[in-house]
Amino acid sequence: MFFIAAGGGILSFNTGFAIWVLISMLVFLYIMGKYAVPPILQALNEREQRIKDSLESAEKAIAKAERISEDNKKALKEAELKAQKIRKEAIEEAELLRTERIGKAKKDASKLLEDARNTIEQEKKQALSELRNEVAELAVKSASMIIEAELDQEKNKKLVDNFIGDLSKN
Repeated sequence: MFFIAAGGGILSFNTGFAIWVLISMLVFLYIMGKYAVPPILQALNEREQRIKDSLESAEKAIAKAERISEDNKKALKEAELKAQKIRKEAIEEAELLRTERIGKAKKDASKLLEDARNTIEQEKKQALSELRNEVAELAVKSASMIIEAELDQEKNKKLVDNFIGDLSKN
């Protein structure tokens, strides 16, 4: 009872003061609701929208980066395939060129060999022809010497003809 008798204790209730606190609180809430809360809500909404926009643009940037990455991978694959194709074509062209050069060299060597054979054959024929001419001259000279030594013309003629015939056969 100490609290009740004192008139201002901790558990005492003052109705007039409570009404003023209630009115002050209602006025404060009205003023806050009318003037302070809308700008705060608007600022929060704007911030939320900026965050959403930032997230959307970040997602778009990530998607764009992924597309660019995929495009780069495709371009790299295409470049590698192109490089392999160029390498393969270069090897094939080099092989073809080598084959052509070998064929040309063989053809040139064959032609040189054939030309050498023809030259040798012509020189051989010319040498044989010259040899026959010299042999014929020698035969005629020897025949004339024999004829002069022996005046038997018939016998000498047979001897020269036999000699020339033997030369023609060889």
